[in-house]
Amino acid sequence: MQFENSIRQQSTNYIDMRHQVDFLVIGSGIAGLSFALKVAEYGKVCILTKGDASEGSTKYAQGGIAAVMYDTDSFDKHIADTLVAGDGICDREVVEMTIREAPQRIEELVRYGVEFDKSKGGKFDLHREGGHSEFRILHHKDNTGAEIERGLLQAVHDHPNIELKEHQFAIDIITQHHLGQRVTKHTPDIECYGVYALNCITNEIDTYLAKVTLLATGGMGNVYTTTTTPIISTGDGVAMVHRARGVLKDLEFMQFHPTSLYNPAEKPAFLITEAMRGAGAILKDCNGNEFMQKYDSRLSLAPRDIVARAIDNEMKLAGVEHVWLDARGIGKHELINGFPTIYAKCLELGINITKDMIPVRPAAHYQCGGIKVDRNGESSIHNLYAAGECSCTGLHGGNRLASNSLLEAVVYAHNAAEHAISKIRQIDTSAHSRVPDWNAEGMVLNEEMVLITQTKKELQEIMSNYVGIVRSDLRLQRAFDRLNLIFRETEELYQRSVLAEPLAELRNLIACAYLIIKQARARRQNVGLHYSIDLV
Repeated sequence: MQFENSIRQQSTNYIDMRHQVDFLVIGSGIAGLSFALKVAEYGKVCILTKGDASEGSTKYAQGGIAAVMYDTDSFDKHIADTLVAGDGICDREVVEMTIREAPQRIEELVRYGVEFDKSKGGKFDLHREGGHSEFRILHHKDNTGAEIERGLLQAVHDHPNIELKEHQFAIDIITQHHLGQRVTKHTPDIECYGVYALNCITNEIDTYLAKVTLLATGGMGNVYTTTTTPIISTGDGVAMVHRARGVLKDLEFMQFHPTSLYNPAEKPAFLITEAMRGAGAILKDCNGNEFMQKYDSRLSLAPRDIVARAIDNEMKLAGVEHVWLDARGIGKHELINGFPTIYAKCLELGINITKDMIPVRPAAHYQCGGIKVDRNGESSIHNLYAAGECSCTGLHGGNRLASNSLLEAVVYAHNAAEHAISKIRQIDTSAHSRVPDWNAEGMVLNEEMVLITQTKKELQEIMSNYVGIVRSDLRLQRAFDRLNLIFRETEELYQRSVLAEPLAELRNLIACAYLIIKQARARRQNVGLHYSIDLV
């Protein structure tokens, strides 16, 4: 097994033209944009995003952002709800810090132009979601993420110190390895000098050097066949840190959202927000009967790991592909006005949610682990920060509480920005002049795209069948063995091919799948989102 040894050696030719900035941001979701706006007064900022700037998980976040805003709620209640959902393995100090900072971060989003729904009295109209004991979810109808993305992107476009470059795919983190030094996971003081990035328009690989780099690359949902995450969620940040020998944590905890719209022809799967259950929608089996009372006293509002396993079990018992979500009791006016995106989407498929039940099934949705960071958002690699879904802060533990993810992203973007600003002037950049260019000598164009597309399908099927909601030692071993073959075939292709986006994404997905399996095999107890039939 050679999963740990897959970095192409670089040439010793130097680049004539370099992109050099103070702050380099990889990703343009809530974490990356928030960080960029905060550091822009202290130096030149460049944001790289591999697709369109607005395309990412933030845009698709329907539910909202959790925060204690009024006296009817309390920090202690939100903290307790988060700890319960995390199944006892959250970092309590991180939970307390994040939740107590929430109101300030919400105020900043509003100042950036983000508009959250308010009641007639002028207060924020708060939703309730699974695992929450109070109404505390700020939202913009059922497309909150899109509204946050709109507001932050506008602020970024208006800032003269920020350059945003689309269709630039970060390939690898530049460290001492690229200067000829042997780097292992035991090497002390690994440093980040920037990234190599594939220009998806010119197909050239450029070098971006920076004093500080922030990874805000999102999740890895596309290691699975059915996922609510956008197609660009291929675990790029986690895979890059893995190759750079950084520390990763808790990747066995992949959250499956209980209610994605059952429509096999569509990918990614359309999300049916948990806020709909918070408003009164009820899960029912294939015969139209409620079933959550068999699994948890909180019924349809139990934490996501419990609900997803319950649905998975009901589907397997009945031999069906979905269960039902019955929202008819909510009321026509509230459904149409409170959930207009879902109403319109279902209507396109001939489902009138005011009269018909919605077919739903679990789908890979959110990675609770990732790049291990401290409370400043800094990784084990010096001058490299991570925020958002690609990071592991300790907030989520074994299972993310609904709508805590956008909150975590904006809190850690703030902390990372403050820490980076405090040390930016002391960072030594003398090694930047010795960074070589990307070595593509002897590489040929890959004309066998089927090798990539078919391998990706195989990978997703392996992960969905063996490393999904319910696992076993035998399934994990089988997945590991199958993945070994896929890895070797893909590395052989990589070593002889001119690098293109599909191949780069496939390598990253393979790395992420390996890490999920590796950490799942090491977890010898059922906790949070990791559930093995051998540990019952």
